[in-house]
Amino acid sequence: MRCLKMLALASAAVTALGAVARAETPTTWSYAAKTGVGASYEAYVDGAYKDGGPTGAVSKVWFSIADGTLTETMYGLIHEAQIKQLRVAVKTASGLAVEGADTTARTEYLHLDAAGRPLSPAYKVTTTDKQGRFEIEKRIFTDPDQNALFVRVTVRALKGPVTPFLVLEPHMANTGGGDAGAASASALRAYEGKAFMSLKGARSFVKAVATPLGSDALSAVKAATLTGGASAKGAIVLTAELPRQATGEATYDFAVGFGGDAVAADQAASATLSTGYDEVLARYNGEGDRVGWEDYLASLTELPRLRKASEDGGKLVQASALMLKVQEDRTYAGALIASLSNPWGDTVDASKPSTGYKAVWPRDFYQCAMALAALGDRETPLAAFHYLPQVQVKVDTKGNTGVGGWFLQKTWVDGTTEWVGVQLDQTAMPIMLGWKLWKLGWLPEADLKAYYGKMIKPAADFLVDGGKVGIGWNHETITPPFTQQERWEEQGGHSPSTTAATIAGLIVAGDIAELAGDAAGAARYRATADAYSAKVEARMVTTKGPFGDGTYYVRLNPSEDPNDHAPIGAANGQIAPPKDQVVDGGFLELVRYGVRRADDAAIVGSLPELDDTSRADLYRVRYDFKFPGVKGEFPGWRRYDVDGYGEDAQTGANYGVGGKMSPGQRGRVWPIFTGERGHYELALASLNGKPSAAAIRKIRDRYVRAMELFANEGLLIPEQVWDGIGPNPHGYARGEGTDSATPLAWSHAEYVKLLRSVSDGQVWDRYDPVAARYAKSGL
Repeated sequence: MRCLKMLALASAAVTALGAVARAETPTTWSYAAKTGVGASYEAYVDGAYKDGGPTGAVSKVWFSIADGTLTETMYGLIHEAQIKQLRVAVKTASGLAVEGADTTARTEYLHLDAAGRPLSPAYKVTTTDKQGRFEIEKRIFTDPDQNALFVRVTVRALKGPVTPFLVLEPHMANTGGGDAGAASASALRAYEGKAFMSLKGARSFVKAVATPLGSDALSAVKAATLTGGASAKGAIVLTAELPRQATGEATYDFAVGFGGDAVAADQAASATLSTGYDEVLARYNGEGDRVGWEDYLASLTELPRLRKASEDGGKLVQASALMLKVQEDRTYAGALIASLSNPWGDTVDASKPSTGYKAVWPRDFYQCAMALAALGDRETPLAAFHYLPQVQVKVDTKGNTGVGGWFLQKTWVDGTTEWVGVQLDQTAMPIMLGWKLWKLGWLPEADLKAYYGKMIKPAADFLVDGGKVGIGWNHETITPPFTQQERWEEQGGHSPSTTAATIAGLIVAGDIAELAGDAAGAARYRATADAYSAKVEARMVTTKGPFGDGTYYVRLNPSEDPNDHAPIGAANGQIAPPKDQVVDGGFLELVRYGVRRADDAAIVGSLPELDDTSRADLYRVRYDFKFPGVKGEFPGWRRYDVDGYGEDAQTGANYGVGGKMSPGQRGRVWPIFTGERGHYELALASLNGKPSAAAIRKIRDRYVRAMELFANEGLLIPEQVWDGIGPNPHGYARGEGTDSATPLAWSHAEYVKLLRSVSDGQVWDRYDPVAARYAKSGL
């Protein structure tokens, strides 16, 4: 998704102590292939998050699970990590074992309906020693009435006595250093700046120590007895010894409280423990007259029929609804992030603050808001629309010396600028979202008129006029529809996917302008869209390419001539190939939004080049997958050929280790594109009216089912899945998510939208005024 800039670090002040500690002890984030993420459901109060509503006090804690362990846990804003990892280490008669390296893991949902579908993002995580000596079960969820996380740990001794230890690695204030920690029999505590944490148990620890991280987080438990001091500073580890078990099982309840000071963190943990496991979980779930996740799912008016359109009985779509809502900030209502993960986090430097994917990209944001609308969630998409001015460039945007109207590439949820590239689709999509909510009858005309002047008109004007931008490093002049960056954020040029959104955005902006009484603006936007549409093929379809019959859409054209064989820029360590040697599925977005018919000659003629599996791997986009026990093959696609945003296919190393690009890096298959292709096939089947039942069945069996098979055991859909090319140090099965990022909100959004489209018999993202103008006839 993100290119080399994924390794960029958000600017933030650090303490002198932290700076010294980080220089001495490098730290990283955690494994990004999550099998669970969670947070409490919080109801809006007048479209905002406020204490005192139906769900009481607002909890601002998020957690993630990977490799059987609790990983990045956030408190405050959704990107503000406070914990890297909490593991259980176990001393046995034959040596020390630790969750992750020495265990296998299974993640399950705690709260299911009668059909086995998840009713909340509460998890049971079971880790089993590879030598069969012990088993550990953890039950993990947040307290919806406190800034606290509940963790119930059950240790089972299977072959002789065991002594368990909690091993907690804080990353307070979103960094891996600069922490101050203290350990006692009553609590493990850490803080940095105004972020405080307290881990307490329902009973005292046998012993607890705080130690510097050093080179080994497990050093304190490797000695004959637990060693270390009562406090430590810098990059630290907090370790607590639990009672020795001769046999059988023992259960322990823990709460991790957070707050703006030590007292608040302690109080949050104590209050959660006092409420107790059963009641905290019941509140989280929304059981009985409590308001929680069950109530949110019940509010999704379209969920029942989307479950019927699925191939797995509705398990993944119900999980997707939870995932999309979990990944919203609880201070800035409607702020939808890309993923609760730091891609390839286990080799990404954590010495300075980093949001990873825990940030707002208006493109991913649009996908998520549209998916939530497809589920029948009327509140979150509206909150999302109302949030958007937070991330739009204005005259008074801090540091801006250029034109406004465009939407920032990537921001923190509070609007803090992080990346400043101009991507025209990210400026068009907020307009498209507003139009969709208006036509659904959810966004009142009076509100839309008000937003026309303050947000939509400036955005539409930028799509027409562009201009010289001036923020951060970016002082370039933008001349639409040439985009400074296309949807993969790497290079500039004429992009089919970006142009599709730009045209659609301008056409629906014309409708909104008319509503607001701006007839001149409406005419200008439509005329500009017409001009852009008229040159789509001339700018982006090569007739002299080296693949297939030589005529197909190119991924990106940095000039006006798609036949000049000029190279596009190198990215992610890969070569800089001629533009006519790089193809992707972005041209299918022209059909999705209604800019071209599904049977358009250039569209149909580009499919063989996209689907060709005979080309050398560097230039191959499509890969087909088989899954154990499942009949048939299922298609998947890379972002484009010559893509370097992925693991190294020569060494097996993670992407961008040490911030350095390598020529062996190779982008893998993304489940998103299976959904995009399913949408295209539906559009094709809909050309002459409602698609037949047989056509719908074929799409469900092939594309819906494929996306379900790409999901992991926690029903989370990855950004990228392993396609079998190159060394495989993690031992991934083909079709299994890699360490890039799981869950990707966009992946879940595309799956939900595909189910809505299949259920409706027409593409959910299709814009009628666009299709009426450029892709006449058909649904």
